[in-house]
Amino acid sequence: MITLTTTMGKIGIELDFKNSPISAQNFLQYAREKYYIGTIFHRVIDGFMIQGGGLNIDLVEKQSRGPIINEADNGRSNTIGTIAMARTSDPDSASSQFFINVADNSFLNHTDKTQEGWGYAVFADVVEGMEVVNHIKSVVTGSERYHQDVPSELIEITEIYISDSYDKY
Repeated sequence: MITLTTTMGKIGIELDFKNSPISAQNFLQYAREKYYIGTIFHRVIDGFMIQGGGLNIDLVEKQSRGPIINEADNGRSNTIGTIAMARTSDPDSASSQFFINVADNSFLNHTDKTQEGWGYAVFADVVEGMEVVNHIKSVVTGSERYHQDVPSELIEITEIYISDSYDKY
């Protein structure tokens, strides 16, 4: 398990190497590099998702590695408590940012190999701390520095713990 300690509490994540090996390894590498420490959940939409992993507390995007291949055709669905790679309109543009689904978002699932149908790759599950996720999803949001749905209170990732079970990856 990987534990993200945030300013609102801890979220335990289990990576899915079986169905999403590239995305899971990508997240694990960022976690090992401590990349996520100091990033925030910068986009929060109750009834949809909470997104983080790319912007610092000043809403400035951190330098990330190159993009990875979209694995949304892995059979996983964007359901409550699943974690998927965030991306631009380009299906293969995901890098460091991720989102936690706080609703069943079937419209984000892979339907076909077109730009519109590729979907968003689920690569992990919240296994502990869903109450923290639910607290985050309910914060007041607004617009700030050209960003929409920004929490009015800072929700920062302050620590990352990676269990020994991931040593083999």
